[in-house]
Amino acid sequence: MEYTTLGSTGMDVSRICLGCMSFGSGREWMLDDAASRELIERAIDLGITFFDTANVYSAGESEEILGDVLADYDRDEFVVGTKVRFPGATDHRNASGLSRKTIEQELDASLDRLGMETVDLYQIHRWDYETPIETTLSALDDAVRRGKVRHLGASSMWAHQFLEARRVSEREGLAPFETMQNLYHLAYREEEREMYPVCQQYDVGTIPWSPLGAGYLARPHEAFQTTTRADHEVENAGVPYHEFPASEAINERVAELADEYDATMAQIALAWHFQNDNVTAPIVGTSSVEHLEEAVAALDISLSSSDVEYLEEPYEPVPVYGHE
Repeated sequence: MEYTTLGSTGMDVSRICLGCMSFGSGREWMLDDAASRELIERAIDLGITFFDTANVYSAGESEEILGDVLADYDRDEFVVGTKVRFPGATDHRNASGLSRKTIEQELDASLDRLGMETVDLYQIHRWDYETPIETTLSALDDAVRRGKVRHLGASSMWAHQFLEARRVSEREGLAPFETMQNLYHLAYREEEREMYPVCQQYDVGTIPWSPLGAGYLARPHEAFQTTTRADHEVENAGVPYHEFPASEAINERVAELADEYDATMAQIALAWHFQNDNVTAPIVGTSSVEHLEEAVAALDISLSSSDVEYLEEPYEPVPVYGHE
């Protein structure tokens, strides 16, 4: 395993963040308690110290499962992030959004499920157009001052919104967003235009979600939607990765280099992330111990500069996705 610093937080994290959306119930590809424990414990064995979950994942089950496993270890060794914006274990009129009421009640519920007094990274899952950002940031700042949260992060949004949030934090003396969890992979690179320059300006740690394009970069183009997980991701995120103009060419080049490096397509796509200056630690979500081990092994792959150029060359601009 390799480790790095998560932006301005100063926290050391593994170069792979384990995404915990597959823990719980509700979808046939999700893992029950026993299988989830096996995967988390294997991740720890492999040196992964960074975990990302959310109140909305399996209506809070993911947080419960992760908390139960980490309780058997030295909690201080790990960096845990969770998120707020969508309903957790209960769904009512104030269960979603980023009002002070929602943030305070959902944070308490998340901490209870995680079995923690403090969460290392608390992230807004998306922008809330109904609540002024000043209200949201004030509530989050209070959580930091009360010792319930160490650092704040944001997820997919427009760069101008992220800049507005940073400016409000600076103006009001509030804790700022120090991380960005956004959609980014070889077949979707729109974040390079505005968001990543902003992140570099403010030393923001970046933890892209769906680094394999919902599995699109892990298998041949024609085989993409042969899994229930791929169908869910396309439906959930509303991103037609397989329909972008250059996607098939990019997919074919990933497969070509996988053959040359005696690696899997997923490993080549992840190696590109590990060598990308825009990326701190991609969020790798999996329901397979084997795939987890392959992801960690991808850290040993060193792509040449010409290989990186070869992978990136076909890319064409596409509509912005992932903000809703």
